[in-house]
Amino acid sequence: MALKWFQQPAKKACVVGIDGVPHSMIMRFMDEGVMPRLRDISGLGVTTDMTVSLPEISSVSWSTFMTGKNPGEHGIFGFTDLHAGTYKMSFPSFRDVKCETIWDRIGKAQMRSVVINQPATYPARPMHGALVSGFVAVQLEKSIFPARYLKNARALSYEIDLDAGAVRDDPPALFRALHELLESRRRMLDLLWKEEKWNLMEVIVTGTDRLHHFMWDAYENPDHAHHGDFLDYYRAVDAFIGDVHDRFVDEGGGDNFFVLSDHGFCGTRKEAYLNHALAENGFLKMTGPEAADLADISESSRAFVLDPARIYVHKRGKYPRGSVGAADVKSIKDEIRALLGSLTDDGQPIVRYIFDGEEVYSGPQSQHGPDLLVVPHNGFDFKGRIGAPALTGPRRLQGMHTWDDAYFFTKRQDLMTDSADFTLVEIPGKILQSLDVDPE
Repeated sequence: MALKWFQQPAKKACVVGIDGVPHSMIMRFMDEGVMPRLRDISGLGVTTDMTVSLPEISSVSWSTFMTGKNPGEHGIFGFTDLHAGTYKMSFPSFRDVKCETIWDRIGKAQMRSVVINQPATYPARPMHGALVSGFVAVQLEKSIFPARYLKNARALSYEIDLDAGAVRDDPPALFRALHELLESRRRMLDLLWKEEKWNLMEVIVTGTDRLHHFMWDAYENPDHAHHGDFLDYYRAVDAFIGDVHDRFVDEGGGDNFFVLSDHGFCGTRKEAYLNHALAENGFLKMTGPEAADLADISESSRAFVLDPARIYVHKRGKYPRGSVGAADVKSIKDEIRALLGSLTDDGQPIVRYIFDGEEVYSGPQSQHGPDLLVVPHNGFDFKGRIGAPALTGPRRLQGMHTWDDAYFFTKRQDLMTDSADFTLVEIPGKILQSLDVDPE
């Protein structure tokens, strides 16, 4: 891809992403004075909650954000997926995104973008501007474009993510790592803000998601030993957002300032295993009692689940041992819907919504997506584990993602409508509109 140096037009926009931060939490923290900078900024524009992509995980939501398209067009349906025509698991990367990003469209308009810590952008690929990949990124060397910034990243001690295994059970180490990561983002932002000629500046804070997974109890319980540490981290995030906003405004950026999260969050009560339910009711059959992955699925299986709650009908012609004909797909989906709607734990329903993939997705990649998508009631963390001994089990993470209660703010009130059903997929178009770039 040949890149040319574009003359920088006057229009600018700035986006701050806060991974996994619920709208309800933000509103509470603004009311209670934990996030005074964002409270003041919010008074200058419009704040709303929203729903996100399905499934409600970062790889899917951030791919939707960076393309302005649903998974049926961009082709990312989870952190893991099956190689077409096999039962072999793969890890989709930035190479697997099937359509243009908003940065590509900004580039076509002879504008430049800087994108820092954007999840689902590894390995970094050429763009008109600069890109620093976010998780899941394996090597720093493959996470930065253009490569000339690699030396700077090392000199700044830039870190892509924290070592979850080392800190998840060590709260003091976790909070130290979170603050260090935030400062790492600040240093990289300062470098690229100065070095690049840009029209879109985007930086994502992902430490919020890590904090919620590992320390949600500290948020909900004011008597928790680390409740104060939780609030202090959010005070630091608030200061970061405020600093970015002020710098943008002071340099003539105007009102094109946006803040968003990629999904909501809530506390976890238990994990829940839908493959167990399918197996107990004859939909999923394996070749042996010790089978632990789909390589051992039986041809008599009619459906299976991939993380977190993507249900696939075991179709003939699509999977090597698939046995379900096209005429039977609808009836099997109806049977599974009825089963899922009946699932309870201690008398409490665990399934909140069941969506049909044909209704959720549109576009040429839809054929690769799940047939049904299941949204839990808050507290039940769905997993695609095969061989679980029961429908539910102990939680491993304190917090879990939610499909709703995501957060969005913009100072551009003129870009917003009165719709009560605002969704993540609408945001990229608004950012492009703010730069006078055609969303298509």
